[in-house]
Amino acid sequence: MSSGLDELARSEASDIELAAGVALAAACFAVTFRGPRASFWSRMTATGTLLATFALQRRSELRRLRFRPRHLVEGAAIAAGLYCIFQVGDRAVRRVMPAGAEDISSIYDLRSEQSEWLIAARLAAIIAPAEELFWRGWLQRSLAGRRDRWQGAALAAGAYGAVHLASGNPTLVGAASVAGAYWSTLSALDVHLESLIVSHLIWDVLIFLVAPTSRGPVPTVA
Repeated sequence: MSSGLDELARSEASDIELAAGVALAAACFAVTFRGPRASFWSRMTATGTLLATFALQRRSELRRLRFRPRHLVEGAAIAAGLYCIFQVGDRAVRRVMPAGAEDISSIYDLRSEQSEWLIAARLAAIIAPAEELFWRGWLQRSLAGRRDRWQGAALAAGAYGAVHLASGNPTLVGAASVAGAYWSTLSALDVHLESLIVSHLIWDVLIFLVAPTSRGPVPTVA
């Protein structure tokens, strides 16, 4: 009986609840991007913790995720696909947008604010999983329950891109929109959330720290 009630509750997320969740995310991202640069990663970690907690409280099935070897393989393949898209996109942005190269460099400059090992730990343990739990696990599934899977995917991807407007970086907004559309499409195609979490984790670390599309020297902070 309790399982049936959980299913009903999940499908009946109100428009007010959905709007409140997105407003919470927008406020968190605004604080994250607009605060002092030196504490960016601390704020981003706090944002991830808050949004993941929100999602886990609202949808009980997110607390029952189980990671298996196939999720690691699927996640790695998904991350590789997105990385190829961004390799092409990086070159296009530098040619088409006059300030594109500067926008990309400003994103990668954040690597100098903390030890790369600590940034990787934050990305892998909290930030990447939290984004999938909130945007695909809670928001997209809730929207799909009220509309249909493709409308839910489109709205969730749009919201994910929109909250990055607070960064004031057009290239970052575009990148987030592309990545959000990619993951939301896969979610609408019933790819396991566990695989999406793995892919987001791998992609974040890969694109930001291991093999960035921009290859200038980057100082590290011990």
